[in-house]
Amino acid sequence: MTRFVLLGLLLCAPGSASAADWILGTAYKLPAEYTNQESGYFSIIEGKNGRLYVGAAKYAVNAYLLEFDPKASATKMVVDAHKVIGTNATGFAAQAKFHTRNNVGASGKIYVATKQGYPETGETRDQYPGGYVITYDPATQTAEHFGIAKPRHGIISVIPDESRGLAYISTCSDDRPIDHTHFMVLDLKKKTYRDLGDLEHAYAFVVIDDRGRAYHPKRGGTVVRYDPATEKADELTMTVDGKPVPKSLSKEGAIQNWDTTRDGKTLYCVEMTTNELFAFDLTATGKTLAGRSLGKLIAESKATDCRAMCVGPTGKVWMAVTEHQKPNGPWLSLVSYTPGDKAPKNHGTIGVRNPDFTTFKTADGKDKLWHHTMPKKDGYLSPWQPMGVCEAADGTAYVLTIAPFTLIQFDQFKTK
Repeated sequence: MTRFVLLGLLLCAPGSASAADWILGTAYKLPAEYTNQESGYFSIIEGKNGRLYVGAAKYAVNAYLLEFDPKASATKMVVDAHKVIGTNATGFAAQAKFHTRNNVGASGKIYVATKQGYPETGETRDQYPGGYVITYDPATQTAEHFGIAKPRHGIISVIPDESRGLAYISTCSDDRPIDHTHFMVLDLKKKTYRDLGDLEHAYAFVVIDDRGRAYHPKRGGTVVRYDPATEKADELTMTVDGKPVPKSLSKEGAIQNWDTTRDGKTLYCVEMTTNELFAFDLTATGKTLAGRSLGKLIAESKATDCRAMCVGPTGKVWMAVTEHQKPNGPWLSLVSYTPGDKAPKNHGTIGVRNPDFTTFKTADGKDKLWHHTMPKKDGYLSPWQPMGVCEAADGTAYVLTIAPFTLIQFDQFKTK
């Protein structure tokens, strides 16, 4: 790991990171024309071609999939959701977001899905038709949709098992306080969906183990596992360190951020507002999903927000973690966990090494709209609103932030 220090005798503001705590990345501004609030979500993955695929949200208008080429430092739009689906709907009826964690099939196809935006005054939720699974094939530069999964529901998660001709999804009604989220099986050839039930767990990530079984969290701290070999679903209890699942994972409104190792044997989990990383063994038999605590994300923190989490191809877990309850505003840290370590490692506060990557003022000197989450601290641009994180095959880490919509590259971790 490389640390960056401030030059000269710059004194830190009270409550700021110390000079030695910064980790700087190279920022790339993502094209503004594909958003209207400089926004995207945790929709980011590296394709087999070494390029990154990032989802963008244009509320009440459309959703777009962007392709970022690290070699050329260039971004282009590769999927126009409305064009693929064949719709001109606007307002709440629009496919406003690619919000899913993107996944890559064995074929190299990128799997994403669309989701509703937010109703404006006079709009009703029944105006949204429902979300679509969409694939993009970088080899042929073609996209395909698989129809509406569930009417009036968006799609928050999609993951393929192309060897079995299946994909698994989680829908989202976006209701509050209970988000109705249906665990569904998509037959990729027939383009039909099988509903396994409403699990009522907001922002659910579906994952697949080494035996092809799919897992979806359920409200209350249990898990539903679907086995394609038997075409049956079982409900599993969760334990941590031999004890009942902690309140952080079973509490009302828990948001479990999940991802697995590439071999499908270990599931890592961070509850969004809980400062702790967990690991669960997916190879065990029976109806208990046994886990262990791996420790705090940030050792001395009182409260954290972790929306950006992934397990990379190297097996390392990456997290972009915001601490809101800090003097001098919120701070964003880059945290990782390498299997075998005693605890997660905080690499430092994220800063931008190339402050001229975009402009923050209009021609008449006013602050640009939707450019407010990257203030200067200790002389560095310091983003605090991450949405996604991704590790490339060469070990490079990327963090996706919004307002402005920015991809930050950390090549300090590059191994190839």
